[in-house]
Amino acid sequence: MARKPKRKKPEEHVDESWLVPYADILTLLLALFIVLFASSTVDEKKLERMSAVFNQVFDGGSSFMEHPAPVDSQNPSDAAEMPKSSAYVEDQEALGEIQDNVEQFIANNELEEMFNTTLTDEGLLVTIRDSVLFNMGQAEIKDEYKPVAAELSQLLVFDPARNVVVTGHTDNIPIRTAEFSSNWSLSVKRSVNFLELLIESNPNLDPQYFSAKGYGENKPVADNNTEAGRNKNRRVEVLIQPRVLEDGTFTMEDNIKEQQETTSAEEPDNK
Repeated sequence: MARKPKRKKPEEHVDESWLVPYADILTLLLALFIVLFASSTVDEKKLERMSAVFNQVFDGGSSFMEHPAPVDSQNPSDAAEMPKSSAYVEDQEALGEIQDNVEQFIANNELEEMFNTTLTDEGLLVTIRDSVLFNMGQAEIKDEYKPVAAELSQLLVFDPARNVVVTGHTDNIPIRTAEFSSNWSLSVKRSVNFLELLIESNPNLDPQYFSAKGYGENKPVADNNTEAGRNKNRRVEVLIQPRVLEDGTFTMEDNIKEQQETTSAEEPDNK
């Protein structure tokens, strides 16, 4: 009796439709990582070209890559100002060193009760109580403190140079004498006399970087209703100004001229 042939079991069909969305997900992840990397390098032109390529690959349509990059592109002018910012930091450090030297001078002469230093946005401010330098209502500097002013002048020699402003201040008690018609005129005369003493005491000081002015009673630092407050308001201030501002601007004319000369030297000769 003949045997019946065995029937082969039909092969089971494996559903591989999941591979299509899986591949799409991997492609999208790859595209995302590439876009993130391109954004971190902040190259706007390359990002635009890459966006166009991916839009073509994914068959057009609106894409998040068509919108502006989340990171602002770097402005070339901002990059040019970065060295100036570092110059500002270096200038502030130099002012700090000058402050240390002045404070050492104050300590050596035991003038802590009469001198004070403060590093401000306008520069290094050295404050001197006017009772140290002047008699009440007068503008002539006391003889015993002229050597102190001469020693202070040695600390005002800077390389490169800095602008220095000497300012006089008074309390609010009115003055009207044959020599001074107001506190304003008294404060101006005191600042000029102190400035002249500094310049005369040190031939290494260049007068073109020094100036004097007076505010009278108009810029008090304490209450004029008390004797202690009036004593603080009667003062002479020596302001050692910065050479570089916080925004990177150079304040000294020689710096600006030096920059212009450097720029001119670096420019190619097209003649």
